[in-house]
Amino acid sequence: MRSSRLDLARVEGLFAPESVVVMRPRVGDDLSSLGRVQVLTGFRPDHDHFAAHVSPIQAPQAVLICLPRAKDLALAMVAQAVTLAPLVAIDGQKTDGFDGIARELRAAGFQLSETLSKAHGKLATFPSRPAPAEWAAQPRDIGGFFTQAGVFSADGPDEGSRLLVQALPKDLPAKVGDLGAGWGYLSRAILERPGVKSLDLVEAESLALDCARLNIDDPRAVFHWADATSFRAPRLWGAVVMNPPFHAGRTPDIALGQAFIRTAHQGLAPDGTLYMVANRHLPYEPLLTTLFHKVEEIGGSGGFRVSKAAYPNKKGLTKAR
Repeated sequence: MRSSRLDLARVEGLFAPESVVVMRPRVGDDLSSLGRVQVLTGFRPDHDHFAAHVSPIQAPQAVLICLPRAKDLALAMVAQAVTLAPLVAIDGQKTDGFDGIARELRAAGFQLSETLSKAHGKLATFPSRPAPAEWAAQPRDIGGFFTQAGVFSADGPDEGSRLLVQALPKDLPAKVGDLGAGWGYLSRAILERPGVKSLDLVEAESLALDCARLNIDDPRAVFHWADATSFRAPRLWGAVVMNPPFHAGRTPDIALGQAFIRTAHQGLAPDGTLYMVANRHLPYEPLLTTLFHKVEEIGGSGGFRVSKAAYPNKKGLTKAR
């Protein structure tokens, strides 16, 4: 979808740079029409996908912002983009809030070009100029935790995570993993449990992991910028605690949460335990009962289930895949 707009923009002369910094493209985006490309993204799966294009370009002619859903992150990206090149383009699907960002830009004095509409999305360009100071990304304190634009649940811990903390036992094993650690809410609760000697925080979004580093000042914590769906534990864990995502963009993706479960299963010791929270409607129970000998519900609410899955069945791994 994005590639069709970029192709048309080049043909019409709206956006035809020979060197461009592309901010936060997603896996599947075709950037081949852009000439020399440098990709800037903090999401590890996207970073790895575009690994051949992460080297810096000296004096790029333009920046392309692939609009995220979060408005405050989009504005922060604009504030960064205008410092990188003389021309900026914004591109996104209609559901990404393109029109709202365009209004913000015009209100701040940016001179937007005509809007190109194609493939259920829009693209426009504007010359760089200083952005309002308040658009720049800044950590914010939400009652003892720092978050920032673009991280999940930036205004405070989500209900599922709070329920999971309430259901955790008073004691935890020495070696623990937090998959999809976010900005560190679960990790802090884990480190408050007696007996924990090491904690691996695994998080794919660097913005969230940067916040976790601010929120977790503990020598037992090890931070991993990594995709939890393919992460391999550096040591077998006695427990894994997680609130796995189940959306890829706006699209529900049950396979994403299932991949988290498989990573936990593979990383746990034979007597290890998984503690996880998920929406009740998500069909994770069949996989849990295949991969673990004992599965039980230990908490939750009308919309969420907190599960405890103990004693991983290592023989079930091949079958479950």
